[in-house]
Amino acid sequence: MIHTTVGNIGHLFVIISFVTALMSTFAYLRISLAGNELLQNKREITQWRWLARGAFYLHGVAIFGIVACLFYIISNHYYEYHYAWSYSSRALPAEYIISSFWHGQEGSFLLWLFWNVILGIVLIQTNRDDRSKSLSSRQWEAPMMTVFALVQAFLASMILGVVFGDTFKVGSSPFLLLRDAMADAPIFTSNPNYIPEDGKGMNPLLQNYWMVIHPPTLFLGYATTLIPFAFCIAGLWKNEPKEWMRPALPWALFSAMVLGVGILMGGYWAYETLNFGGYWNWDPVENSVLVPWMVLIASIHAMLIAKKSSTGLKTAIILSVATFLLILYSTFLTRSGILGNASVHSFTDLGLSGQLLIYMLVFVAMAVVLISFKWKLIEKDEEETSVYSKEFWLFIGAIVLCLAGFQVLNTTSFPVYNKIGEAFGFSPNIAMPADQVAHYNKFQIWFFSAIALLTGIGQFIWWRKVGKGNLNSLITSGIITMFISGGLIAYGDITKPAFMVLLTTSVFAIVANASILWGVIRGNYKLSGGAVAHIGVALMLIGILFSSGYSKIVSLNNTGLLISKGEDFTKNDNKENKENVILWLNQPQKMSGYLLTYRGQRIEIRDVPDYVPRNWVEPIVGATPELSFHGIATRDIEQNGKLYHKKGDTVALHPENTYYEVEYREPGGKIFTLYPRGQINEQMGAGGFLPSPDIRRMPGKDLYTYVATVPDPSSEGTWSPTETYRIAPKDTFFVNDYVAVFDNVIQTREIEGTPLGPNDAAVKAVVRVLDKEREYTLSPAFIIKDRMVGRKAETNEELGLRLQLNEIDPRTGLFTFTANTTQRDYIVMKAKEMPLINLLWIGTFVLVIGFSMAAIRRYREFTKMRDKKKPTLVGSSQ
Repeated sequence: MIHTTVGNIGHLFVIISFVTALMSTFAYLRISLAGNELLQNKREITQWRWLARGAFYLHGVAIFGIVACLFYIISNHYYEYHYAWSYSSRALPAEYIISSFWHGQEGSFLLWLFWNVILGIVLIQTNRDDRSKSLSSRQWEAPMMTVFALVQAFLASMILGVVFGDTFKVGSSPFLLLRDAMADAPIFTSNPNYIPEDGKGMNPLLQNYWMVIHPPTLFLGYATTLIPFAFCIAGLWKNEPKEWMRPALPWALFSAMVLGVGILMGGYWAYETLNFGGYWNWDPVENSVLVPWMVLIASIHAMLIAKKSSTGLKTAIILSVATFLLILYSTFLTRSGILGNASVHSFTDLGLSGQLLIYMLVFVAMAVVLISFKWKLIEKDEEETSVYSKEFWLFIGAIVLCLAGFQVLNTTSFPVYNKIGEAFGFSPNIAMPADQVAHYNKFQIWFFSAIALLTGIGQFIWWRKVGKGNLNSLITSGIITMFISGGLIAYGDITKPAFMVLLTTSVFAIVANASILWGVIRGNYKLSGGAVAHIGVALMLIGILFSSGYSKIVSLNNTGLLISKGEDFTKNDNKENKENVILWLNQPQKMSGYLLTYRGQRIEIRDVPDYVPRNWVEPIVGATPELSFHGIATRDIEQNGKLYHKKGDTVALHPENTYYEVEYREPGGKIFTLYPRGQINEQMGAGGFLPSPDIRRMPGKDLYTYVATVPDPSSEGTWSPTETYRIAPKDTFFVNDYVAVFDNVIQTREIEGTPLGPNDAAVKAVVRVLDKEREYTLSPAFIIKDRMVGRKAETNEELGLRLQLNEIDPRTGLFTFTANTTQRDYIVMKAKEMPLINLLWIGTFVLVIGFSMAAIRRYREFTKMRDKKKPTLVGSSQ
């Protein structure tokens, strides 16, 4: 039965959300444009205000209803719906059922709508116009919420899913039935009510706990960038080009914190999940989120200097508007399909590229026109800004941040330039840099060196520690910096000039801000948010410098033999052949001071805490949906003294993941084990095998390990033609290049899986196989049960050998063995050391603390001044 009711209710909520957003926009616009006569009519203005708020609250109820309906469809496995079928499956655990909600474009737009509703309600409650005793133009609710509700209307249109005629489409509905989305599929021609038994499931790379918390955090960051934008537009609209910054600044700081954390969560997910060897690859989708964050930080600094500088005020207006517009541009880049060939992270085009473009251009036009008309309201500075003033240095810092962001944005937009050229009849064919990491790094290292230097100098001047004729504090910090950075350069053997500069400026930023921080703490710790944030940035830069610039490959292939002749391994002067090692099952091998042993393949059982050997479970093939991704335990499964499953039990598996147990033995004898992962994912290419690393975290470095290549899974179980050996005890023979010795035969009463009766008999042959320094014993059995002859072969996976005792000739005393060989289990592995990477994560934590302190302080300032009902300007300290 097709469950159409919940989908119809969900679609009704979508329509309600769109209509109510438009109603709220119109009502708030009516209040904002009201003349004096209407403003004096309190009854009528109150009615419009209640309509505006009521419509927005009803819009919020509709958004919550959409969320509830879609989650109900996904959690109940209603695969008649295209969204549920595309992104979820019965095999997913609860946390990934939740994250499949925002896996697709429609769900991500809905997540954005959800956060905007929450923030909009908070803003209405904290900026209510009817709380003001006056009718001044500084009532923020109506003009600010006009912008807010209009944005919601555009976002709601993205999930509207209404088609006019054959081609004109408004939005893509998350409640589209599969039969409607795939109307041409033969199955729906023969059976319109067909419902798949299971969904396609989630991309295995996204089955990570970071994907449960990273997208909500990132989209909360997206949503918060709207608040400074809305306040800025409202301020210009109401001829208050400066006062809007008082309520906007706390939100801008909060937005910078949340968006920055969301970006770094994505970096940490990449570090733990992807195999490019780091946390940032300058992917276009990564860049499209980074640039708005950099511009947002610049806008915050511009707001701080706006009290005394018209240049700062103009810059704050432009950058606050640009931040939100860049978020829209990022959305266009990632969801229009324009980056399809440039990024592995971008969404495919759902036919919404035109709608996204209109969405972006409407707000660009609105902002540009309004700023142009209101520009004359901003008074010019009476005096030129001194080089010793805090405004000058904050302005320089904001400019450097914007230049750094522009460099990233310019290269990221190459595909857009090509599309624009094609639209005008020519093809620019601007190619992305061959080595994107090197391209961006050669510019950004200098930009961030300048930023680190400015954070130190700017703090001294901000707190008036230095000035014209007084440079003592600056000189002292410079001397301390030279001693510390000189020691680090010598200890780290840093020879590249650019790296020396970045390290020195980062150390200076820490020293300078730490001295300021100490002085501030002794006076008033509430004023120290800026210094704390700057220290966090400097720690992050040092962590990035060492972990990226001085990472060290430790899995060097010193055998002189090629691991693979494939293009991936032979290009760049056999780079991958030189930087990978091959590990055979249970055969120790030395690597950079470690003794490595590959211990075999492991799998996950959902209710068992640790991994188990693959042969402990026999997967159920061709099972019903209820038993798909399950297996049968081939032995009792026990860990740490606790029995989880008995032999023969049905167990639930994570079938996409295979873990490769690699044992590391340190020179002192200490042993630790890593489990790099491989995933079978045919959608992502690379032969369907995608590696993910495992990481050994140590105080001074991380040991980063991943499996580059494994034997082709499709060739598993392929055995060579049978070879026959007719030999006597004590004879030596050769099988698969191994030397084998047939010692003797022994009688036995224990044959696994074959109970023996009193009249039955069995013997086991004892065959020793010599492989380099190790010796293996195989014991194939010959059985006579119920006067029937049986044979039980023994397989050794480490040797890739299966040996069977076929015949015993009592007349000649000869024994006949048959042998088959197969590919021995192995992995090709890469390992690298990432020095001082913990400084990056520590710096992130410190940065969050700094932003939080600054945001709380600014919000308290705003509420205090609001309660006094006095006109105020932006504060003078950071």
